[in-house]
Amino acid sequence: MSSSKQIEPRTLPGFRDFLPETLRVRKKVIQIFSEIFEKYGFEPLETPTLEFQDILLGKYGEEAEKLMYLFKDNGGRDVGLRYDLTVPTARVIAQYPNLPKPFKRYQIQPTWRAEKPQKGRYREFTQCDIDTFGTGSPFADAEIIAIIQECFSKVGFKEFTIRINSRQVLFETMETAGVPEEKYLTAIQSIDKLDKKSTDDVQKELSEKGLPSKTITNIFSSLKSSRPNDNLKAIFAALKQFGIPEDFYKFDPVLSRGLDYYTGAIFETLVTEPKIGSISGGGRYDKLIGQFTGVDLPAVGTTIGLDRTVDVITELNLWPDAPKTTVKALITIFSSVLLEKSFKIYSLCRQNNIPIEIYLDPEAKLDKQLKYADQKGIPFAVIIGPDEAAKNLVTVKNLRLKEQKTIPEAELLDQIRP
Repeated sequence: MSSSKQIEPRTLPGFRDFLPETLRVRKKVIQIFSEIFEKYGFEPLETPTLEFQDILLGKYGEEAEKLMYLFKDNGGRDVGLRYDLTVPTARVIAQYPNLPKPFKRYQIQPTWRAEKPQKGRYREFTQCDIDTFGTGSPFADAEIIAIIQECFSKVGFKEFTIRINSRQVLFETMETAGVPEEKYLTAIQSIDKLDKKSTDDVQKELSEKGLPSKTITNIFSSLKSSRPNDNLKAIFAALKQFGIPEDFYKFDPVLSRGLDYYTGAIFETLVTEPKIGSISGGGRYDKLIGQFTGVDLPAVGTTIGLDRTVDVITELNLWPDAPKTTVKALITIFSSVLLEKSFKIYSLCRQNNIPIEIYLDPEAKLDKQLKYADQKGIPFAVIIGPDEAAKNLVTVKNLRLKEQKTIPEAELLDQIRP
C-alpha cells in the first residue's frame, strides 16, 4: 500500500470549475454576445494572459493595483496577469499603428483580480469587451450603449437600467465643491462606492483622505444639482437615433466608475434582481493610448461581465428550457451481435451533423444505458434489437415524455434532428 499522502481535491478561493450544464449556458451567452458584436461591425481580438508590469501599472489607480497578480517569471521579468481587457488592447493599438481607424474590436477572455470573493465577485472571471478607437463622436458612445441594451434584452433580462454620467461632470462637481485637483480621482473612487456603502461610510472615507467636512458636504450638495453636459446631451440624442427606449437608461450624477483612465462619458448597468452589483461598465478614455505613444487617441468601450450575466440567468431561471446537453440521441447497444447495426445508425447520424452518442460498453444492460441517457439529459434513446434489425426498423424512446415508437430507419433523422 502506498505511503504517500492522499491529495485533497480543491480549488483556490475565488476560482471555480464549470461543469457541463453551467458551461453550456456560458457558451450560449458568449455566442449571443459575439453575434451581436459582429452585427455592429466589431472584429474579434485576443491578447496574452501575461503582460509586462509597466504595461499594466499606472493606468487604473492605487486601489485597483493592490488587486493585481504581479510576479517575476522564470526569466526574471516583471509580469502580471490581465486586470482587465482595456489596457492590453490599448497596448495593441499603440503596437500596431496601421490598424484602420476607427478600429472596432470585441474581446472575450478571462481576467484576474485578487479581490475578496463574494456573490458575483470572483478572482478569475470572464469579460466581454467592445471598444471603438479613433473617433470622439457621441455616436460611438451611443453605439456601445445600444449594444449593451441589445445584449441584455437578448438573453432575457426584463428589468435593468444603464446608468450614464460623465467624468467631466464629476470633475466640475469636484471643482464646485472645492476639492483640490490632485484629489479629484481619489474622491471619485470613494463616491463610486455609494452603491455598496452608506453615505456615512463614504463621507468617513473622504474624511480619512484629508477632505474637510465642509468640502464633503459641498460634494454631496453638488452631486444632487448635477445635470448632463452638452456631450451627454448629444449622446442621449444619438441613443434616440439608435432606437433605444428611454426606459433602459438614465442620467445618474452619482455614477463614478473607479478606474483612473476614464475621461468622458461613463456608463454602468444594474439589474433590479438579484442584488449582484454592476453587470457592465465602461466609458470614454481618450488619454490611455497616449501613455504608450505620446499622442492621445479617442476611445470608448464597455465590458459586460459574463459571470454575473450567467449568475442572473441562473438565479432568475430565465432559461428554464435550456437543454442540459447538445446530444440529441443515445444509440444503445442491444447486444454484441448487433454492434455493427448500431454503429451503422451512429455513423449515419454523424454524417448528417446530428450530435449523437453511442454507448461505449457493448456488455452493459439496456436499463443501464437508458439510465445514463436520462441522467445526462439526452432527449432520445435509439434501440435496435433483433426484431428491429431484421426489418430495418429502430425504436425511438422519448426519455422526457416516457414514450416510444418503432419507425423505419429512413425516418430516424427527421425524428431526432435538431
